[in-house]
Amino acid sequence: MIDAITVDQATLDEIAVTLDEYRLIVQKLGRIPNELELGMFGAMWSEHCGYKNSRPLLRLFPTSGPRVLQGPGENAGVVDVGDGLAIVMKVESHNHPSAVEPFQGAATGVGGIIRDIFTMGARPIAILDSLRFGPIDDARSRYLLDGVVAGIAHYGNSIGVPTVGGEVYFAEAYRENPLVNAMAVGVIEAHRIVRARASGVGNLLLLVGADTGRDGIHGCSGLASRELSDTSDDQRPTVQVGNPFLEKLLIEACLELHQTGKIVGMQDLGAAGITSAVVEAASKGGSGVDIDVQKVTRRATGMTPYEVMLSESQERMLVVVQPEHVEAVQAIFDRWGLHADVIGQVTDDGIVRVRDGDRVVAEIPATILAEAPTYRRTGRRPSWLDAPAPVVPADEASLDEALLRVLRFPDVASKLAIFRRYDWSVQTNTLAGPGAADAAVLRLKGTRKAIALSIDGNGRYCYLDPYRGGAISVAEAARNVICAGGEPIAATDCLNFGNPEKPEVYYQLEEAIRGMSEACRMLGTPIVSGNVSLYNESRGTAIYPTPIVGMLGLLEDARYRVCAGFVSEGDRVLLLGDDGGCGLGGSAYLAARGYVVGPAPMLDLDRERRVQRLCLDAIRRGLVRSAHDVSDGGLGVTLAECCLLGGIGFVGAPPDTEDRFRWLFNEGQSRIVVSVRPEDEAALRILANEAGVPCVPLGTVGGDRFVISGWLDVTLESLVDAWGSLADPDGE
Repeated sequence: MIDAITVDQATLDEIAVTLDEYRLIVQKLGRIPNELELGMFGAMWSEHCGYKNSRPLLRLFPTSGPRVLQGPGENAGVVDVGDGLAIVMKVESHNHPSAVEPFQGAATGVGGIIRDIFTMGARPIAILDSLRFGPIDDARSRYLLDGVVAGIAHYGNSIGVPTVGGEVYFAEAYRENPLVNAMAVGVIEAHRIVRARASGVGNLLLLVGADTGRDGIHGCSGLASRELSDTSDDQRPTVQVGNPFLEKLLIEACLELHQTGKIVGMQDLGAAGITSAVVEAASKGGSGVDIDVQKVTRRATGMTPYEVMLSESQERMLVVVQPEHVEAVQAIFDRWGLHADVIGQVTDDGIVRVRDGDRVVAEIPATILAEAPTYRRTGRRPSWLDAPAPVVPADEASLDEALLRVLRFPDVASKLAIFRRYDWSVQTNTLAGPGAADAAVLRLKGTRKAIALSIDGNGRYCYLDPYRGGAISVAEAARNVICAGGEPIAATDCLNFGNPEKPEVYYQLEEAIRGMSEACRMLGTPIVSGNVSLYNESRGTAIYPTPIVGMLGLLEDARYRVCAGFVSEGDRVLLLGDDGGCGLGGSAYLAARGYVVGPAPMLDLDRERRVQRLCLDAIRRGLVRSAHDVSDGGLGVTLAECCLLGGIGFVGAPPDTEDRFRWLFNEGQSRIVVSVRPEDEAALRILANEAGVPCVPLGTVGGDRFVISGWLDVTLESLVDAWGSLADPDGE
């Protein structure tokens, strides 16, 4: 007999279930749930786990392609890269936990995304992160930055997975709601993919790894699926605590087990803990499960079935094993110092049945738990998109001063002070680490191939035009991979938005997804995995809509990788593409002066595709010595960064225009600055003409100054001082 409870509004609020959803639960269940069952519904029907407001929109994404071995729906996406190998990739958010407890929030975000990778049977080989904070001179924003960077460094460095790239932006919109998005990538033999399936009646369920404690209860429903408030600090107990050294053991044990072929399925325990793991495994396997919470090893005394089922303690895995293999599997985990408890078995009735010894304490069909209600809302175009743009006073600074100011702007300034906290060379795969190229490049050992990885997004653009901003996030991520020498072949995404119940926010979400979808189709980069983080707002104010795109590129031959810095004295510098008459709207130049005004930069996806293909073709022919895309700060910053990264100057002639500031600082898309040997310039021009892409000479590499004759003349030393102005996260 299942005991029912009388529900009140406070209980529903605690688990983030509406009254209408509660009535739907009663209807589907055919009875009133008890406390544990209601808690399980709250977790599985939360926005974090159930994707209630985003699932209908996510269907707009292209998710298949000739290289896609596994698209959305599993722990991570899988992409064929040839030579019998596949890349496993995913990006996820840990925004709300990081706002409440930055060190552990960021650390466990890294731990969770790493588990998504090796759950598929892949060895994790790279981490990238995309971070957003409030103004850097704000004390709390600095505290959050320090804690998040320390958490990422602690977990990634300890676990032995390199952090090879990332991005960091600062804006008032993120003051109360920082964004911490972590991307992980792994490599696997293509025929050895493991999926999260609980199939085969009588097969046993093993809970492996850390003991179960009280940390993280209501993390997915009470913290991650509603707005932050003045009482959010009271939710620190819902933030998990990570142990990277234990996870390292778990990685090695699971990968060894994977090689034996003795497992049926594997699922990591993340949001909603045991509940989510068994429900997802059962629903995907078309089966039921019967588990006993008394068989779960605990690190706290007196834990109730509710606490055991909803704990989000880290470093735990659910493994499905045939009975005859249990002892062999447990022996592998024992050798790595990990216990593996048999907590239940697979059944054929489709029911998730939870026992506390002899007493049944929950009994729910897996499909009901796994299929949260979805909402297709009607968005409303925000009024500010149609309001007249404020008049921005003319810049009275000289071009020299304006360039140095933009280079000092925290969004543009070098992030070396942050990147140096991360070990980006462990595992000896990294050919181009943070800052060396527009994308990280990692060798695929045993082959001539390499992969290029980037992670990108621009909240300013999406705030000013969600559709165009979403498309640009895909285009820029692909362009960065191209500039490193890789062919973009697949993407993963993390959608960070405010409260979707507000029509303006829902409009932003829908339009951004539409823009991203069109760009993915045009550029041939299907979305193979991803995450949605909503309710990123407090005191009624939402973050900038911030879709983040992680892009995978393939280099058939690692020798053709390209870095961003100028290489040699005398090389010719050219611009592939043109700005299409783009203005300064949405630019870092205006943001550095305190203005976030539109219109956002224009994007012609056909032109973008032609520019990208031209650049990749030229790189593969050995014509290009360096490549750097034009993005934050415009052409002026791009050229300055090429000088800074190469440690060498540049001398150019001014273009035929009087609008100097617009030419230098507009952020028109589909442009790449390349350098070539003088003898290769003609060949590049021929290729560009055949591709129908403008190829504009800009100047020559050389000297120790950045010069555009008659316009600006800045020493490299001045550029270094301005660009390196972002203080160390530790304040050192």
